[in-house]
Amino acid sequence: MKPRTALAGWLSLPLALAGAPADPTLPPAFGPHVQLRPSDFDGARSFGARERIVGTYYFYWYNAETGEHLRDGDGSDALTTHPASLDDFSYASDRWHRQQLADMIDAGIDVLLPVFWGAPSEQPSASRLHWSYAGLPPLVRAREALLREGKQPPRIGLFYDTSTLQHNAWGRHVDLATDFGRRWFYATIRDFFSLIPPRHWAMIDHKPIVLLYSASFAKNHDASCIAHAKTEFAREFGGREPWIAAEVSWRVRADSKVAWGGALGLKNPGVASLGPGYDHSAVPGRAPLVVDRRDGRFYEEQWLKFLRRPSPFVMVETWNEFHEGTDIAHSREHGRRYIELTRKYADRFKQGWKPPRPAGPFTHASQVSILLGHPNESRGLTQIDNDDGRTEPVITAGRAARAMARNPLGGHYIYFAVDDSFKPDEPIDARLRVDYFDAAPGTLAVEYDGSDPDAPFDGAYTRSPDTVTLTASRTWKTAMFRLDKARLLNSQNRGSDFRLVLQTAAFAVGKLTLEKP
Repeated sequence: MKPRTALAGWLSLPLALAGAPADPTLPPAFGPHVQLRPSDFDGARSFGARERIVGTYYFYWYNAETGEHLRDGDGSDALTTHPASLDDFSYASDRWHRQQLADMIDAGIDVLLPVFWGAPSEQPSASRLHWSYAGLPPLVRAREALLREGKQPPRIGLFYDTSTLQHNAWGRHVDLATDFGRRWFYATIRDFFSLIPPRHWAMIDHKPIVLLYSASFAKNHDASCIAHAKTEFAREFGGREPWIAAEVSWRVRADSKVAWGGALGLKNPGVASLGPGYDHSAVPGRAPLVVDRRDGRFYEEQWLKFLRRPSPFVMVETWNEFHEGTDIAHSREHGRRYIELTRKYADRFKQGWKPPRPAGPFTHASQVSILLGHPNESRGLTQIDNDDGRTEPVITAGRAARAMARNPLGGHYIYFAVDDSFKPDEPIDARLRVDYFDAAPGTLAVEYDGSDPDAPFDGAYTRSPDTVTLTASRTWKTAMFRLDKARLLNSQNRGSDFRLVLQTAAFAVGKLTLEKP
């Protein structure tokens, strides 16, 4: 799941310029709000570090007049869900931005993060203004108009769409561990805030909010890009450092962490992400992926999960990404239902309300299990197929099971999710029993949604300390794994809670049992 780079008109232009210099000269700040003084922050407000904040990602790249991000190259509809109206539906329209901000007030949104593609390479020529730049002044004017009416529209932070580190008009694949890469990284942050007067900034502890998309688009990166951005920003913006939440794929220490993909299910490595569901049916070239909204029930379930273990900052994913069907804005398909639901749960979040544990068949159970075969018999555990973890039903040594299927992309896993009614409010020390057929030499391990901050994706793939050696004995065996401080927040692929990790040519599993104290 990712911001829709494939649709951008500017990405259909040639990306590599023949004979481009090794290190092009980066242009100066695009906007006027640089070299700030303390007086420039008069009227600016800041959230406290523990203040409860509801934010959302704002995709402002649409233009009904030109068809930008509304039609694919062949003229077909580029949207899976649709705005309620196309009248004045444009990033260049003050009126459209104002309506979105007014609706965000109704939804209880405190912070909006425009999805910004304004890399140094995209600073516009005299003949063409990139939407990333053109859409921000109308947004600011719309917010100013609402403030004059005595309303409190959400404040503006930055979502840095790092896909520009690889896809840009200069054809550069940017290495953030180099001097040029560090300057590029900072320049993107600088250009965004240079277009936003400081009184409109969304800040935590008086530091403007920056959330980073995936590190995978960078050729390389290290912590120096974060340190450089903080130092240079303070130099040019009145001594203020940015408050940076890095997506969990970044190997850096930042002010917090955030995980993209909350529309598929709650993620909470620091800054929480949740959403109403997902459907990118209109996006060409992608494998089908649908998370059914279930008429709002999926969205409510994610909010309830979050409210049982809340963090101070939650991002709704997204306000209006109509291509991937993650929108909560006023839409043709859903009306204002998701605006109303967001307000309901945003208010409960800010009031400190904590929902009771979900009642269900496993609320008082000490264990859950699954018998695998065709079909599986789920007793509180559900097996989930994923691209890197597919299985097939088999009969092995007279017993029904699921066998590991070949994966041409590499990686052999089998994923499982735990029924919510079994999960306690706090992390637990659980034990997992695995009945397996020892078919070939290798190893069996378990990665679970745990609390190890050094594990991938902020603990989502915490490794159990137990590893089993497979010996090709051609017999059924049982293995036990410790899952210490298991969070079980569905943070793994496809909303899973844990996975079997297989380093072997053949493997079959017959039963799993998860026990809690």
